[in-house]
Amino acid sequence: MSEDQMESTVSLTLANQIGFERIAMACSASFAEMFNFPKDRIEDLKTIVAEAAINAMQHGNKGRLNAKVVVSLRCEADTITVRITDEGNGLKDKPPRPDINKIMDEEQMICGFGLFLIEQLADQVVFQQAPGKGHVIEMALKMKAQGEYAG
Repeated sequence: MSEDQMESTVSLTLANQIGFERIAMACSASFAEMFNFPKDRIEDLKTIVAEAAINAMQHGNKGRLNAKVVVSLRCEADTITVRITDEGNGLKDKPPRPDINKIMDEEQMICGFGLFLIEQLADQVVFQQAPGKGHVIEMALKMKAQGEYAG
């Protein structure tokens, strides 16, 4: 990458239809490859993008077909920041951390697992109201996972 490409941004608008998150996944993977992110971090990026986009479609936009989801990717130095904006009212209460054992024993419904994955894979996660109407989840992913040996 040349010096003038060290900071770049791309944005796409998705129809509010399950399956379209795959477009955002493919775009985010291509974007990360341009900045030489390692394959394992690209897989992490694809997962957080997909989970956040699906949550935006299902929970934020409540499945409304006329709603949109906007995915923005920005790379600065060794970090990709992803912003996913929906047209909903935002997260009222964060679901409790899923208990894998209770889910496996069918004592607890699968709820909040997408957010759990996002928080485990991303280096930073912030929820906020969008200017005007909508909700934003912003996630940062560094080239090397936290605690990963850099040498």
